[in-house]
Amino acid sequence: MRYNTGMETPVYSDVRPSPIAGTWYPGRAAELRAQVEGFLQKAAAPALSGEILGLVVPHAGLVYSGLTAAHAFKTLIGSAFTRVVILSPSHQYYREPLLTSGHEAYGTPLGQVPVDHDALNALRMLLNATGGPEITPVRRDREHSLEIELPFLQVVLPQGFKLVPLMLVNQSLDLVRALSDALAGYLLTLHPEEKTLLVASSDLSHFYPENQANLLDKRVLAALEAMDISELFMLNTSGRGQACGMTPILTVLRACRSLGADKLVIADYRTSADVTHDADSVVGYGSAVITKTV
Repeated sequence: MRYNTGMETPVYSDVRPSPIAGTWYPGRAAELRAQVEGFLQKAAAPALSGEILGLVVPHAGLVYSGLTAAHAFKTLIGSAFTRVVILSPSHQYYREPLLTSGHEAYGTPLGQVPVDHDALNALRMLLNATGGPEITPVRRDREHSLEIELPFLQVVLPQGFKLVPLMLVNQSLDLVRALSDALAGYLLTLHPEEKTLLVASSDLSHFYPENQANLLDKRVLAALEAMDISELFMLNTSGRGQACGMTPILTVLRACRSLGADKLVIADYRTSADVTHDADSVVGYGSAVITKTV
């Protein structure tokens, strides 16, 4: 099965170079495409009703979390989106609370993904108007959790898309409220045909024995399925559940609810033990699809 032939020639000169191609995912286009398509063929897309507004997907190396991510990304096949907003945590230290890319495009072995600076400027204006945080551009960042989602998107959205990359350093509910309001406010101003997908990048529990990880992750997935923002935040802050990208999850969930989302379907759950066969210390991976009735 073939999904997308990719972009063969460069379009932008100022491209963020990938720090993870060849390690977190294959560095050669043919090998990367084969791996992504293999995951998509193996995955079973959940039954959905309504319009897809958002996804929650994991962000480990593709060999570990790619199959779980594929269950959600497979639901996009046949769809078209003008832009994709990816919200990730920041695994590197920055003083600024909210980051984006200062480059014109992201580069992967499958081609270039243009950054939607018009959308970023509109979000800046909305955040400034409400006293929200600045969106700080950074160059040559090393954030894997945002980039790792791009090969899937490049394959399942062959018509291409513009990217709004947002890396959340601050983990507060104040940031969740300000950014989700700005995202929903911006998207509600767009023409209905200008469709935007919101993607939250997050793994679940880290480095527990698998039976304990299953318990922690089950709580998070149940609250996620209920679209319960307060419960998700409480689980994460109390340690009764974990998600390294909880702030991106809450932001996407709250923005989608403002846009009319009324259902979240868990697409897949598993742990790293499925690949490593080491149940003594695992990382949990879950994926989900957020929809609204139309």
